[in-house]
Amino acid sequence: MPHFIDLGVNVDHVATLRQARRGQEPDPIIAAALAEQGGADGITFHLREDRRHISDRDVELFVKTVQVRTNFELACAADVLAICCRVQPDWALLVPESREEVTTEGGLDVAGDTGRIADAIQTLKDAGIATSLFLDPEPNQIEAAANLKVDAVELHTGPYALAKGAAVEHELGRLADTGKMIRDAGMRLHAGHGLNYVNVRPVAAIEGMAELNIGHSIVSRSVMVGMREAVAEMRRLLDSVTIAAG
Repeated sequence: MPHFIDLGVNVDHVATLRQARRGQEPDPIIAAALAEQGGADGITFHLREDRRHISDRDVELFVKTVQVRTNFELACAADVLAICCRVQPDWALLVPESREEVTTEGGLDVAGDTGRIADAIQTLKDAGIATSLFLDPEPNQIEAAANLKVDAVELHTGPYALAKGAAVEHELGRLADTGKMIRDAGMRLHAGHGLNYVNVRPVAAIEGMAELNIGHSIVSRSVMVGMREAVAEMRRLLDSVTIAAG
């Protein structure tokens, strides 16, 4: 079935489960292969500075074995940037990072920290790696990203995912409005964080949405039905939105 919205599957939480016992399983490399079989268009992984889940070994094997696009999430840390440039993923997604957080809690402050982020973007561009920024749906952040001439912006959908009642439409409107800004600036529109099988379709239906990156809900579902089927279920949801809009 043809589709137009790419599905990136984040396998970090498979590695989180492995690290609970500091063992060898479950292996995120195998999870990535099964996600491909389920219909993933890309595999996303976040090499954190503290290596709490994804390891250097995982990164090497993802880039060598994944047949679809690889999307390397990272902070603007020199050592992780060097690894990214060496292994050559298809995409690099710059994100904020704090050792105290359980998961990424917000977007980069590009408007307030353009120098450090601009240097990281240039390093990645010099290595020939397409670059995106993880940003809150705030106009000033989108404008700053456009000035840095990145290839894509991934909108932080966490506030939308947590919203209740009338706030859901408000947050969806913020995503749609900043999504238009991203497209008008010639950047690719991505989104992710907190998306699941219940709330994903309105975000997928935003005009010009090119890619959704989803991790926790797919990995959670895979515990019950298996990785291949969990990805296939999400793939079918995204395809149904494309068909309805087309």
